[in-house]
Amino acid sequence: MHKFFVDKKDIIEDKITIKGEDVKHIKNVLRLNIGEIINVSNCEGKEYFAEIINIEKNYVEAIIKEEFESKSEPPIQIVLYQGLPKSSKMDLIIQKATELGIVEIVPLITKRTVVRIEDEKKELKKLERWRRIVKEASKQCRRGIIPIVSNIVTFNEMIDRLKDEEFILVPYENEMKRGLKDILKSLKKDRINIIIGPEGGFEKEEIERLKEINAHIVSLGPRILRTETAGFTAIAVVMYELGDLGVI
Repeated sequence: MHKFFVDKKDIIEDKITIKGEDVKHIKNVLRLNIGEIINVSNCEGKEYFAEIINIEKNYVEAIIKEEFESKSEPPIQIVLYQGLPKSSKMDLIIQKATELGIVEIVPLITKRTVVRIEDEKKELKKLERWRRIVKEASKQCRRGIIPIVSNIVTFNEMIDRLKDEEFILVPYENEMKRGLKDILKSLKKDRINIIIGPEGGFEKEEIERLKEINAHIVSLGPRILRTETAGFTAIAVVMYELGDLGVI
């Protein structure tokens, strides 16, 4: 069954109105017809089975047949702060992090970040692309929400955002004493912030600043992981220990 996301304001009583690019996809790619059943999410965890009753040039209407709570959202919220990598690696990171169940991804610029986006138009273009990737990945893996892709932040801006957060995890290749598994053993939190450095890793002074806001600096094991691998690994381990990976 094909899945679509709509704004909750486009759900009035028992009628759903689908707009935007999804209309072309329904008409020209999927070639759905009146009478077919689709799966629709309101982006806030509520889902519907709905029957298509009208297909117009700029919108599609469907009648709700069944309403239910999404069962695809994990019991823990993970926010990923990802140091910007080179080339198109960010596309892959965003896609796979969405599949693993994050609720938000925040592109991050640190001292060792090679990629610099100083042109506002270029930044907006990248954000638009990343948000399209998140939406498509959310459809593909049947998420109950579309994760947020925040604006690009600097390291200092990230510190300001995180100073009141309860739990922050920072995988760091030079950490030798504490492993991620050890930290998670007795942890009972429903929201975790994971911070991943860029290709060159973090500066020592950045790690010290993270310690000042009570971040947990952890090792992901004896091997050095690429920035894209480190994020996937940390999310997967957290989801296995505290979320819903492995639950049938």
